[in-house]
Amino acid sequence: MHAPPTDVAALPPQQSGGPARTASQPSGEPLGKGAGPAWWMWAVASGLFLVYMLLSLRTHERLLSHSFDLAIFEQAVRSYAEGHLPVSEVKGPDFPVLGDHFSPVLATLAPLYWLWPSARTLLVAQAALIAVSVLPLAQWARRALDSTAALVIGVCYGLSWGIASAVGFDFHEWAFAVPLLACSLAALGEGRRRAAALWALPLVLVKEDMGLTVAAIGLVIAWQGSRGSGWRTGWRGRRPGIALAAAGLVCTGLAMLVWLPALNPSGSYFYAAFLGGGPAGGAGGAGAAGGGLGALLQKLTVGLVTPETKVATLALLLAPTLFLALRSPLVLIALPTVLWRGVSDYQSHWGTGFQYSLTLMPILFAAFIDALHRRGTTAAGLRRYLAGAAGVCALLLPSHAFGQMLQPPFWETDPRVAVAHRLMDRIPDGARVQASDYLVPHLADRTSVSLYGWADSRPDPEWIMVDTAVAPQLHWPLSPVAEAVSLNQARQRGYRTVAEENGFVLLSRS
Repeated sequence: MHAPPTDVAALPPQQSGGPARTASQPSGEPLGKGAGPAWWMWAVASGLFLVYMLLSLRTHERLLSHSFDLAIFEQAVRSYAEGHLPVSEVKGPDFPVLGDHFSPVLATLAPLYWLWPSARTLLVAQAALIAVSVLPLAQWARRALDSTAALVIGVCYGLSWGIASAVGFDFHEWAFAVPLLACSLAALGEGRRRAAALWALPLVLVKEDMGLTVAAIGLVIAWQGSRGSGWRTGWRGRRPGIALAAAGLVCTGLAMLVWLPALNPSGSYFYAAFLGGGPAGGAGGAGAAGGGLGALLQKLTVGLVTPETKVATLALLLAPTLFLALRSPLVLIALPTVLWRGVSDYQSHWGTGFQYSLTLMPILFAAFIDALHRRGTTAAGLRRYLAGAAGVCALLLPSHAFGQMLQPPFWETDPRVAVAHRLMDRIPDGARVQASDYLVPHLADRTSVSLYGWADSRPDPEWIMVDTAVAPQLHWPLSPVAEAVSLNQARQRGYRTVAEENGFVLLSRS
């Protein structure tokens, strides 16, 4: 059932002299009806796809992708492609990935992996998923504002720092959430509540935390459906949103309290430790004890804005929208993600690096479009807002991953890369291997590979390959000294040196 005409009529009318796009819509017709994306929108999405793909593939080719997380996800997809539930040797011997994060959506990549069994498959798929999310947002902006606004907002969104940070750091399952969020929020902004709910519901298959975002979308749908109606009519309008919110909460609860603990070897939801549920190990884990009600209150108040890194991140999240996103109720959909990151004890959740801001970008830019539409600003005013947004985007661009592409070293290939591949080629298919962090993703498609020096890695591999020439600050999980000691101990246990060249050491147990 389509949204009633009151959803559109309730929006503030455009002021005289402002963008009059909505005036051309037939009376009572939701803004969402009409032609598909214009040719130039496809051109923008295609251009962004090429940018994302080049950034990801060049990073991988330069041996700068990681075991955590690219190799983990490739091993999961490889498992699906081989016809069994996903496991990751990087996480531990036969570690069940569905006990780590609830992301069954990864199974959809299995057919692509049949055609191209490589980590590059995941990187190209991620580039396509994020690039296509530009289309629904740009199309909505064109209908609600005008074509110029759609172009500027689409480019600013596509080049935003949150997307850059994610694309520049391996592959993540959240890439599937971005187009779903963009389609759901565009439909919600246009008053198509049923479509918004249908696009939002599959988010629960992306990751366990996305059910909270689904719940937030449901609450906004319920609020939107109850406006301008009596109690009985308002209740009917709220029911779809309330049902969606309940579904999101139930799915998240089942995943975190039932499914993940049942499959995780620890018997618990591991990442609850980052929220104060107990000690956490893992890659960079910094868990803390719960601390009781007082600690929880502190986390939910002062803890959301301290240390100052959290405030800086909040400011940078809103800056590309000139803080106008705060004028739209759609910004409330970002609250679950902002809150769990704010209360987390894991410091990487607080900053602007890695993939953690990826799913916030479509929400904030959707709120930006909605805010501009609600303001009913003049054409000149709209141009000023668009110029400001473009200026912020350009200012932030060089400081994040896309800025690498403007530097000559990004396009240069270190001769050591060829040496690494030549030595890795000496490792037979199907072998059990331990390798350095940056080498693991290049072996995950044909061997059973885990991380050298990682306590949970499968012991006594058949092969060991280590890059001893990595810069000291990039040595992980072992320090250079600890790594040298470990290699000597391996030789004493019977491993022989097969090759040692340009800092790469290849050992074999046979």
